[in-house]
Amino acid sequence: MVVLAASIVGKSGKVLVSRQFVDMSRMRIEGLLAAFPKLIGIAKQHTFVETENVRYVYQPIETLYLLLVTNKQSNIVDDLETLRLLSKLVPEYSPSLDEEGICRTAFELIFAFDEVISLGHKENVTVTQVKQYCEMESHEEKLHKLVLQSKINETKDVMKRKASEIDKSKIEKNRADKGGFMSLQSMGSGLIESKFSEMGISSGEGGFASGSGFGLTTDVDSFSVKPKGRQPSSASAPSKGLGMKLGKTQRANQFLESLKAEGEEIVEDVQPKAGQSRSGAPPLTDPVTLTVEEKLNVTLKRDGGMSNFDVQGQLSLQILNQEDGLIQVQIETGGNPGILFKSHPNMNKELFSNENILGLKDPNRPFPTGQTGDAAGVGLLKWRMQSSDESIVPLTINCWPSVSGSDTYVNIEYDAAPLVDMRNVVISVPLPSLREAPVVKQIDGEWRYDPRNSTLEWSILLIDTSNRSGSLEFVVPPADSSVFFPINVRFSSASTFSKLKVVNVLPLKGGTPPKFAQRTQMVTENYQVV
Repeated sequence: MVVLAASIVGKSGKVLVSRQFVDMSRMRIEGLLAAFPKLIGIAKQHTFVETENVRYVYQPIETLYLLLVTNKQSNIVDDLETLRLLSKLVPEYSPSLDEEGICRTAFELIFAFDEVISLGHKENVTVTQVKQYCEMESHEEKLHKLVLQSKINETKDVMKRKASEIDKSKIEKNRADKGGFMSLQSMGSGLIESKFSEMGISSGEGGFASGSGFGLTTDVDSFSVKPKGRQPSSASAPSKGLGMKLGKTQRANQFLESLKAEGEEIVEDVQPKAGQSRSGAPPLTDPVTLTVEEKLNVTLKRDGGMSNFDVQGQLSLQILNQEDGLIQVQIETGGNPGILFKSHPNMNKELFSNENILGLKDPNRPFPTGQTGDAAGVGLLKWRMQSSDESIVPLTINCWPSVSGSDTYVNIEYDAAPLVDMRNVVISVPLPSLREAPVVKQIDGEWRYDPRNSTLEWSILLIDTSNRSGSLEFVVPPADSSVFFPINVRFSSASTFSKLKVVNVLPLKGGTPPKFAQRTQMVTENYQVV
């Protein structure tokens, strides 16, 4: 197998990231990538396209394509395995799977691609190994950082000495100019200035006593013995651009680092940039966007069986331009008899029940346009599904704690439904109070111990046909089996129980239908094993 190039391409044909692995001209690579969008429409049901000279093996990632260009003699099975590994790496380095997020992390993705493919041939590595290789630190880099930090510390010491010399010169100057009692007061003011400078608080030029002959009196009065309601008689205004500076001190940084080491999540108070959405959702680019979202609530019993299964879904609409507001939405509901649909009161219920078309009762009234307060947009349709059939549960968890000698061995396994692919799966297992992290004997995926909440988080980036089942085994001191429950699970999936699909967007005034995009996902709201 020889991989000529690996790229991430937008559905419009724009090349976001491209890395070639063999000696080829740039014009040749650009020509091959430019021909790819024209070939996709020929074989929509396949994940590869062949031409006379090369084979394109691709995988959709939301609004983008992950693409491998190989020669025709390569093994298609190896190509698909390489593509699957690269698809797991992309969200590791770019949490935002849109054009802006991919371009922002382009160099990290290229370095990761280089660890997977060498001179056109796949390396025998895993996602964890690639991340480890890319994060390796060099001795020269550490040495450079130490030298740089020593220079910074030395510069700080020089600045402190200079500030002390300036304070002494001010004291001597005040002694020479005023003398006597005024000189004593100026000396006190200078001492206060030096103490505040040691604490990291800078004052205006001339110190707290600048602009007043009684600097000691006004400063002590305003900071220590000032009674309530009294205003200082001759407080001087600080110089513009200076004064007290607010920021994280070294002690505050050490405190935050200690909290992070204990597993506490620290949220930085960062002001959002202009034009940035507070909701965190990617900005809309298509004229019409329809979002299908289902929230899953499941309660499983530790000994088998299910006590609750509830699915709540919603179809939402967002329109950018006012001229696209006069439309109707044609859908397919999937034909599941256990799902009850309920349309918005402003929808034409007869039109929906007879033709599966969502339109307003007043055909002359357009849908709301623009970015609404709700990140999902305007709700058109809701549905709900409840069931007692345990076979439709997408993910089952089996936990077996057993005491052996002075230890408790806990074995946990998951089994995923065959038709559902899950992303960012996190299984949180409560633990007894421990002094140290549990000893993990075997795991399919990754784990993290949260000492603050005393939980073990088992993470699986993607569950698909290659890993429908997995297991975890860890050891803790003797504990009762009820300590390890309830187990909480969270994940997201592009598959939904309703199988609802937007077929078309119909303009009411005729003409060309506006372009539309559909976003579909299922998320867990409350998923537990009790």
